[in-house]
Amino acid sequence: MTTDPGAPARSAEGVSRETSRGRADLHVLVLAGGLSYERDVSLRSGRRVLDALRGAGISADMRDADASLLPSLEGDPPDAVVLALHGATGEDGSLRGVLDLCGIPYVGCDARAARLAWDKPSAKSMLREAGIPTPNWVALPHDRFSELGAVAVLDRIASKLGMPLMVKPAQGGSGLGAAVVREASELPAAMVGCFGYDSTALVERFVSGTGVAVSVVDLGGGPQALPAVEIVPRNGVYDYAARYTAGLTTWHTPARLEPGASSRVAETALAAHKALGLRDLSRVDLIVDEVGEAHVLGVNVSPGMTETSLLPLAVQAAGLDFGEILTTLVVRATTRDQS
Repeated sequence: MTTDPGAPARSAEGVSRETSRGRADLHVLVLAGGLSYERDVSLRSGRRVLDALRGAGISADMRDADASLLPSLEGDPPDAVVLALHGATGEDGSLRGVLDLCGIPYVGCDARAARLAWDKPSAKSMLREAGIPTPNWVALPHDRFSELGAVAVLDRIASKLGMPLMVKPAQGGSGLGAAVVREASELPAAMVGCFGYDSTALVERFVSGTGVAVSVVDLGGGPQALPAVEIVPRNGVYDYAARYTAGLTTWHTPARLEPGASSRVAETALAAHKALGLRDLSRVDLIVDEVGEAHVLGVNVSPGMTETSLLPLAVQAAGLDFGEILTTLVVRATTRDQS
């Protein structure tokens, strides 16, 4: 179901009535931290999730995903897990697979869907097959880059895709290792910076326009698109600093789009969520070009939950309560068939 991007998806009161029964009996474990480059952001997300769950009347604790996790899960298994882990630990599907082996429910998509969404070239191929617009791209492993000759490869990329380009890690988030390349002479440095975060670089055609993020949640009646958040970074690039440093980015919720474009971004986000087989929640990043068409840049299965993160902004704009949203998703996870 597509919601009006400028209207609440569902009242907070309705969510509270649905999930209030039995919440006091639930114990939830929030996983945050990890060893990725996004550890600090993950810890901030985890603390906010923890506070929101406790504020909603849920017994919750937070811990890291380290060597003591499995013994802890076996000795005192929680009723459900909320993954506030970013980077590979929380998004590549591996930890979700371990939780499946332990028979512990968790909020979010399953391991298979997480693996697909985590690998940007694979996700873009799936989106393209589903007829969902995404910028043209090439994925280039570092080994191939070296074997084939950097100069020849970069010349061919620039010739085929044109300028400007976006270079970013094939696997990763938070804008780490990403750069906009406006001149061919800038491409080698951008590739080197990208390879510092991943062994494969995704180089895609840079689409000018309005950057928006659409959060998708499923509160029991099917996936719904929350109000789009428009992203206006001061330096024009939504990189790591712009995402998590106060004052470097301005957000507008709902996004300042024409009604037709607002509907298209909501529909496109929902289509991407479904095409990748996601569940519970996701965040779809898009660019709306000068004619109002929406292009999917990426899909995040473990969205940030910090004070400057986009999903909480969308929840607030929709007139919903963050803690009640999380509680609804936790309750749904505990009643999901684990077979």
